[in-house]
Amino acid sequence: MQLTVKGKHLDVGDSLREHVRANLTHTAGKYFRDPVEATVVFTKEKNHRYKADISIHVGAGIVLQAASEADDPYPAFDVASQRVATRLSRYKDRLRDHHRQEGLSEAATAAYTTFSSNENEAEDGKSGGPAIVAEMQTKVPSLAVSDAVMRLELGDLPALLFRNAGHGGYNMVYRRKDGNIGWVDPADGTKKAEKTASKPAPRAAAKPKAKAKPASKPAPKKAKGKASKRK
Repeated sequence: MQLTVKGKHLDVGDSLREHVRANLTHTAGKYFRDPVEATVVFTKEKNHRYKADISIHVGAGIVLQAASEADDPYPAFDVASQRVATRLSRYKDRLRDHHRQEGLSEAATAAYTTFSSNENEAEDGKSGGPAIVAEMQTKVPSLAVSDAVMRLELGDLPALLFRNAGHGGYNMVYRRKDGNIGWVDPADGTKKAEKTASKPAPRAAAKPKAKAKPASKPAPKKAKGKASKRK
């Protein structure tokens, strides 16, 4: 495993570095024979808590990310590492296939722009829209919907733009507030609308009414004879 361990606002000692290496090597070794590339960043926050960010490249453009905070770097890393193990276990079969197909997935190039979200711009009287922070290019992969959902969950992403491998249109999967995952497919929605407009659903043919059967006459009651009195 190609492992990089970094620290922000703290020094990562040999003991912590070895703890990270042993843990991730054992976890990744359960699912991949070939080495994977991993990066772990420890950050000391302003509230004197520690955050561990784990990023693992598992093949075919798939990046697994997990993070956790704690009062000490060791438990922060251990919780994040457990999340990595859970996600690897959930998608282990599909990940092995993607790991063997490294570099075979198609991707389109798109412009990626980052805008400023300064809430004080309105108070300062500035107009003309948010300021551009960065402009770059990114890759939009061509995926099946199930693979897009997998990448969203593995990367712990809020949303993922991709090209639908079924029809070539741009789709998006995103994480809803209720924890479920939504799927936006404009091409599929257009097709459904066209089909509905051009081919209205036929009305069901009215069935002929069945002729009413004559009501059967009730059986006549038997007359009860009076018993003759013997004199």
